[in-house]
Amino acid sequence: MVTQTSELVSSARARTRPEGITLCHFSVRHSTPKSRSFHMECLPLASSGADVRYVTPSSLNGHIDGVDFVPLPQRSSRLMRCVASFSLLAKLLRQRANVYHFQDPELLPVAFLLKLAFRKRILYDAYEDFPSLVLNKTAIPLPVRSIGARIVSALETLAANLFDGLMTADPFTLRRLARAGKSKKLVFYNFPNLNFFPTPSNATKLFDIVYRGGLSERAGTYVLLDAMRLLANEGRHPRLLLIGYSDSAQSEKDLRQRIASLGLESSIEIRSRIEHERMAATLGQARIGVSPLQAIPKFLLNIPVKVFEYWACGLPVIASDLPSIRPFFRNAEAGLLFKPGDAAGLAQCLGSLLENPELARSMGANGRAAVESRFNNRSEAHKLRKFCARVAKAADDV
Repeated sequence: MVTQTSELVSSARARTRPEGITLCHFSVRHSTPKSRSFHMECLPLASSGADVRYVTPSSLNGHIDGVDFVPLPQRSSRLMRCVASFSLLAKLLRQRANVYHFQDPELLPVAFLLKLAFRKRILYDAYEDFPSLVLNKTAIPLPVRSIGARIVSALETLAANLFDGLMTADPFTLRRLARAGKSKKLVFYNFPNLNFFPTPSNATKLFDIVYRGGLSERAGTYVLLDAMRLLANEGRHPRLLLIGYSDSAQSEKDLRQRIASLGLESSIEIRSRIEHERMAATLGQARIGVSPLQAIPKFLLNIPVKVFEYWACGLPVIASDLPSIRPFFRNAEAGLLFKPGDAAGLAQCLGSLLENPELARSMGANGRAAVESRFNNRSEAHKLRKFCARVAKAADDV
């Protein structure tokens, strides 16, 4: 739920819109405000005085925290979302925005129509390496995945050629599209908005370890479970909190069966996705944050936002040693890295921090300091304002 606190309510009405930015974000997928599009992008833009409209299947309506919510009907299936996306056009055109911003690849056809038929300025936020994501979608039949990934890649290349701006969440994803077309390019990192991650309090630690994100083999969840079993074999029984989502009901059932087969039911609690506003308080219930992602194409490129959220909560982080995250650990002294897929290595890192609480606290404090000084949303929001202003100005020049 969006909260109207004094820290978040924008002063847009008391300011002049910066460089005349009127931004319309649209999605047919997300029924609750998404952390990247809303908490990291739209809220900071609105607080700087931009006129921001948020057109999504949300139950929110009206002017909240400086953002104008425009609700859409909720559609349960992907097919219905695709069909409904074209009926979205009229509502989008009524917003009279000079920048139209979206993230969902399934809306690329709508965005192409907005651009080619109505000459609107389009900003595509490719916050994930979507072709790699398609390759790992278990819901898509295996023979179709490769074809689907190539189609998404071709559409994104066309978008980079036709649209006015293209954003990614990491430099690796941008590399594939950097030279495509004359669209303006920006890397906008998923660093925490400190309005939602205040200085950590001395909350009671109900858990020793926390993981938040996708609950699947590719995300390293099973590696984490194996590490927990190895710790139990040594007589250690840390408490683990898993927060996130499974690919399907069967996937969740398989996960719970795996936990039971390892004899870890009394040591693990599973919670579904939580609202972004509750993230800091929930993560702060643990002592150590874990990011055990596997070395698959997606995670070799995309930077896991969970690492920075753990640090923002003052937690030391144990993460897979992947090219995407390795540079952020360099000289930070805020956690430990282990070889992806190595349950024994993960168990060793966990045991080291569990046995040395002072070291864990020191690393957590270093992580929080790094977030406060470098890895936070303030500088990213400033970059985004300037970027949107360039796109909006180009629209005015047409």
